Amino acid sequence: MTAVPALIPVEDLYAPPTRSRALLSPDGTRIAYLAPWHGRLNVFLRDVDSDWSAPDLEDGSGTPAARRITSETRRNIDRFFWSVDGRHLLFQQDTDGDENWHLHRVDPARPEKSAVDLTPYEGVRLLDAQLSPDRPGTAFVQLNKRRADLIDFFELDLMSGELTPVAESSGDVISWLRVPGRVLAFTIEEGGEHVLSERTGGEPRTIARFPQSDILLGVLPAVPTADGMGLWIGSARGSDLTRVARLDLETGEETEVDSHPVFDLDTPRPEADPRFASSLIIHPATGDLLGVRYLGDRQDIHALEPHFAEILPHLTELSDGDLSHVSTDTSGQRWVVEFTHDRDPGVTWFYDHASRKARRLFRPFPHLDPEQLAPVTPVTLTARDGLPLPSHLTLPVGLEPRNLPTVLLVHGGPWYRDSWGYDPEVQLLANRGYAVLQVDFRGSTGYGKAHLEAGIGEFAGRMHDDLIDALDWAIDRGLTDPNRVAIYGSSYGGYAALVGAAFTPDRFAAAISYTGMSDLVDLVEGVVPFARRAVENSYLRHIGDPEIPEQRADMLARSPISRVEDITAPVLLIHGANDVRVHRRNSDRVAEALRDRGREVEYLLNETEGHWFVNPESNIELYRRLESFLARHLGGRSSEAS
Repeated sequence: MTAVPALIPVEDLYAPPTRSRALLSPDGTRIAYLAPWHGRLNVFLRDVDSDWSAPDLEDGSGTPAARRITSETRRNIDRFFWSVDGRHLLFQQDTDGDENWHLHRVDPARPEKSAVDLTPYEGVRLLDAQLSPDRPGTAFVQLNKRRADLIDFFELDLMSGELTPVAESSGDVISWLRVPGRVLAFTIEEGGEHVLSERTGGEPRTIARFPQSDILLGVLPAVPTADGMGLWIGSARGSDLTRVARLDLETGEETEVDSHPVFDLDTPRPEADPRFASSLIIHPATGDLLGVRYLGDRQDIHALEPHFAEILPHLTELSDGDLSHVSTDTSGQRWVVEFTHDRDPGVTWFYDHASRKARRLFRPFPHLDPEQLAPVTPVTLTARDGLPLPSHLTLPVGLEPRNLPTVLLVHGGPWYRDSWGYDPEVQLLANRGYAVLQVDFRGSTGYGKAHLEAGIGEFAGRMHDDLIDALDWAIDRGLTDPNRVAIYGSSYGGYAALVGAAFTPDRFAAAISYTGMSDLVDLVEGVVPFARRAVENSYLRHIGDPEIPEQRADMLARSPISRVEDITAPVLLIHGANDVRVHRRNSDRVAEALRDRGREVEYLLNETEGHWFVNPESNIELYRRLESFLARHLGGRSSEAS
């Protein structure tokens, strides 16, 4: 048997990567990427042909190979991109996790100049910045600048910062989109039907309608075609699985472009989380659809354009991982690509198709040895009512897979999914000696409409039964010690952890809720103003409408705060004070109620974070607390004891 690996310090997993996220410039000569400066991820720039073994920062030996072009010291940058013409680099930033994103501009040619805030409006959120190949000097942005609950559309001059109104919402618009010569709006009608209309001038012209049963969070993705006459969309119309279709902007007709016989298009996960690459691979200069991503146990990419079909095999042979973010120059000859792997935080390559030569640029965490990390194994379980439950099992390296302490790790959303790939949480837990079980319970996305809709009305019901069924599967196979199980997750996963502690208290030795909701009524009533119309098909349909007395009562009955007296296991609560998705009172009330009852509860409240902790010191504190808590109550390893 393989030896038990040494304890990996929390800092090795959660300190900033040495480098990450690399984007090739449109002219193919420069690469922008993230690297730490003063403890925060900032944007750096290198020539493609520079010596990537040289340090990013000046070390006294001469001119550095890289140029730092941002100077953020308060919060990491994690969303950045080139302008279409390559004259600017743009990045989004919020303040301490409040999610009021601003769009900033930096000049790659003048790294000494400070970043310019292009949307310097206090309390206003940038919801989207669309770059159009036919207007390289501008961005089309959505802002709730006029009123907190209204999303208006503007054209933003990237050089001057001038903001020109394009279209105003009368209260019904949930998102805008611009194609050459047209302004499009997505709205939701009462009953949950989504409508796409043209708002170029005069009365709105309805283009297409999307039934409530086909739409959860919106039409995702929705990308203009290169000719401006249509949209590439993810569509489940008349099908259980989401596929790629072309929507004609004149007739509203959908034409299937590509599909997979077994897998869903990988959406809406990438649209919600910048860690994941978009489900559509689009040429940044031409707008051509190059390929699409489907996701099952592993990723499957379909090439839809001849040149990309020629290039794709050369890219995929660079790694046995799954292809993640890709960027290309205007000619489509030079590429920078990333890969994800279950036992490797990733690797970034440069590939020149003209010469057929490739060069590895960097690994974000070069100090982590893949051989010391744990493999992630996709497995499919069966719920008590026969529903298949795609899951992922990670077992600690070097330990006999018998009677292990186990963490049931529940994903957020719940309109999300787990997948094969590197996750520092999973690797930390496995390294500490825990089996990790992740379940794509009913209500998860990525497995078709039937799997998603099986979760309607099942918060703290069959969605929780699925978790218990998966746990019983691990116990029945002798993998899990039933007396040493913790349930843990963030957001919806945090809610699931509190449900586990309150509704099935005999099953868990400990529970950890990270920004989890304890009160479903509070969650729905606390939706930020501009998003209230957009949650009809998600919150209201799946959880309930608190304005209807019977549904309000049911929501409270499914809320852990109503069953807090039944919690007997130790609980760790983690929350960001600036969380706008799940207000901190959801954790405050649980902590107070448990303390009043003399129950064991720890509460980590971070005053500088929001719904997800971003800054390294915040995550290092979080996971040190988590490993110590689990070691006390499940008996796993801890760096405190080493």
